[in-house]
Amino acid sequence: MTCVRFVVEADGGSRGNPGPAGFGAVVRDSAGRVLAEVAESIGTATNNVAEYRGLIAGLRALHDLGAEGEQVEVRMDSKLVIEQMAGRWKVKHEGLRPLAAEAAALAGSFRVTWRWIPREQNSHADRLANEAMDAAARGETWQAKTVSSEPAPGGPEVLSPSAEPPNVDAGPAPVKDLRRGPGWMPSPARTPTSLLLLRHGQTPLSIDKRFSGLGDPLLTPAGMAQAEAAAARLSREPYEIDVIVSSPLKRARQTAEAVAVRTGLTVEVDEDLRETDFGVWEGHTFAEVQQRWPDQLAAWLADPDVAPPDGESFAAAARRVDRARERIVKAYESRHVLVVSHVTPIKLLVRFALNAPPEALYRMHLDLACLSAIDYYADGPAVVRTLNDTAHLH
Repeated sequence: MTCVRFVVEADGGSRGNPGPAGFGAVVRDSAGRVLAEVAESIGTATNNVAEYRGLIAGLRALHDLGAEGEQVEVRMDSKLVIEQMAGRWKVKHEGLRPLAAEAAALAGSFRVTWRWIPREQNSHADRLANEAMDAAARGETWQAKTVSSEPAPGGPEVLSPSAEPPNVDAGPAPVKDLRRGPGWMPSPARTPTSLLLLRHGQTPLSIDKRFSGLGDPLLTPAGMAQAEAAAARLSREPYEIDVIVSSPLKRARQTAEAVAVRTGLTVEVDEDLRETDFGVWEGHTFAEVQQRWPDQLAAWLADPDVAPPDGESFAAAARRVDRARERIVKAYESRHVLVVSHVTPIKLLVRFALNAPPEALYRMHLDLACLSAIDYYADGPAVVRTLNDTAHLH
């Protein structure tokens, strides 16, 4: 069970839709104590704009408390905002996209669970929003009152309106300790560049789990079906692919083209996204390599700088894959990029994002035609969102 350390409740309203608008947000700890309240009048706006502004203000208040990296539950009575932020609904309104992007960037600093709640269970944030609008109507500016350290009515149960027991820690560390913790990063302020990583479908070599590097087999009929299943998924909401970049190898190109047909995009090729060159081991099973090249295999598994005979080391592959990552992230800043590649390049990208050691490559498993996802922030860390997702194949 996930331990919720903080809860953000946010709301916004407009008297006229559009009309005079305002927002309110409250941050609580796991015991239900109020840590921060924010509210503001924002002039003439719609309900949805005000709700997004409330969410952004709540996340900023949480950041100011030094809670980056903590488990957070965001609660709002706006079904639209919650579903869009959870990635289940597409942000179709042009005016909401910048606000949604800003909220997503802020949320990237935390481990967020998004929950819709009925309006009556969001009364605190609603009250703050109305206080801000009332103050503006009087020609005044809303002023924060003294924040109580007492739990909200009902104690910790305020954190879980469902019938299930609240899923919280026994009690949070003091906020001042959170600020002192090493490694805390400032909240990213820009929309991330999102790389959706798709492994190619099945080939004749993958059926028998043979080393498949720069050899260039085509997809099997089953592999084409896997590519089509991935393409069907990626052409629907919530995916919004702007660019497709592929390895030059045929199995990746075929997989990428299946998505291109569905999305109307073209496929760009990056040579550095190719699979590792396994040299003389190409086409052999692991058992065959172990029998014929036992010493070379042992050295290869022990040291990323060691290459297979006539092949390429993982260290060399890492350098070119990192070049590809740098080019793609720079060229398509703040956009959604589908990268179609192979086991090693995808694992390397995940390893880089996690700042994991080279041996992490042996601790990841990637199925054929699986999806993984990484967000890259210009002013913050990379965040691995998904690994080895094969829901479209079932």
